[in-house]
Amino acid sequence: MLAKSLLSGALVGFHALMAAAAPALPHSPRTAPIVPSQDPFYAVPPNIASSQPGAILRHRSPPAAIAVFGVDPVRLAASYQLQYRTTDSLGNATATVLTVMVPHGANPRRVLSYQVAEDAASPDCAPSYGLQRGSARGTVLTQAEMLLIEAALEQGWVVVLPDYEGPQAMYLAWRLAGQATLDGIRAALASTPVTGIQPDATVAMWGYSAGSDATAWAAELHPTYAPELAIAGAAIGGTTPNITNVIATTNRGPFAGLLPAGVQGLVRQYPELAVVVDRYLRPAHRAAFAQTRRQCLLADASEFFYQDVLGMFTDPGFYRTDPVVVRILDEIALGQAVPRIPLYWYKSTHDEVSPVADTDAVYDKYCAAGATVEYVRDEASEHASAAWTGAPRALAWLKHVMEGGAVRPGCSKETTISSLLDMSTVKVLPGVILDALLDLVGKPVGPIMFG
Repeated sequence: MLAKSLLSGALVGFHALMAAAAPALPHSPRTAPIVPSQDPFYAVPPNIASSQPGAILRHRSPPAAIAVFGVDPVRLAASYQLQYRTTDSLGNATATVLTVMVPHGANPRRVLSYQVAEDAASPDCAPSYGLQRGSARGTVLTQAEMLLIEAALEQGWVVVLPDYEGPQAMYLAWRLAGQATLDGIRAALASTPVTGIQPDATVAMWGYSAGSDATAWAAELHPTYAPELAIAGAAIGGTTPNITNVIATTNRGPFAGLLPAGVQGLVRQYPELAVVVDRYLRPAHRAAFAQTRRQCLLADASEFFYQDVLGMFTDPGFYRTDPVVVRILDEIALGQAVPRIPLYWYKSTHDEVSPVADTDAVYDKYCAAGATVEYVRDEASEHASAAWTGAPRALAWLKHVMEGGAVRPGCSKETTISSLLDMSTVKVLPGVILDALLDLVGKPVGPIMFG
């Protein structure tokens, strides 16, 4: 398993090494982003309820350049931040921020909504901040996804990234995440005077891990929350459909830091949960839990690495018995509705964050209700490595639907040794690697030719 992770992370590590060696740019306002909690641009307007979902409230260029690992600037044609109106899980109006990346040679009629796996309960971990040059090192795992985003930009697609946790970082509030994703697409399609995106653009969605949950919830909510949006399809990988089971599988493991962050994110959306947590959480661990409101995934993972997080509560099984907790966990489980857009779904059979059986169950539910899903289960991977080994095939599928290719109705399920062995991956992967290396040495990002 370690070997697989090392192989799949080779390109990430190389890019990080080169980024670290990049010459420092002069310090200026353009290279010094302000954290969202202190940046007035992120403040929710007091009259937010008077705006329609997806309405653009304000816009600007990012304060600092978009960069890989916070130091390696990405040579985009343009980038923008849009604050827009959305709706939280309880139906309350709120606002969040969309990052728009425009590659050189962009096709303004092709838009990919990419949902980053933020996995944090601090507003200062938002992708719109974390993907800027000079952002805090704690957002490095968010920054790593820029490699996948670059692969999409190289297709000529305009890529938009919603801060789907909202202004209070409501991690695990998946209804908010889905609605913020859909409203981000609405905002993107309405942004023609600013971004050049055409209102009739073909749109697709992509996300892995927590980003896939936001994407899948957007797909489920699409027919009722934003039925006017024409979405060609969505690629989702490493999904965590059943958080109740995730609690059990991640406790005492390398991903245990997800648990306290998840608690804090849900407390912000469901105030009644705060009373329950206060009742069970032992005093000795309150400060550590509270700290997750001020730090990102990397720090959470380090703080709670292989810790018995459930043992920090007086009743370690309360999440399965307390009626408030059970209700909330049921509400955030995937499978509340059935997507009407085509899905490409990829998952490691050895996923140690979320059992593959949970994804199998939602797949079966979708298919029984008439969904169109291509489901690929990958054996030579685990949760982290599947993000990279599964990406080229997902990208190939997205290219197909973006170009208007037909998707066979119905469901298919395949278990493969590795998605890297698929012919579609063989066709795409060399170009992805070459583009990544050229981008690294300063090539403008996008489908442009030299000479």
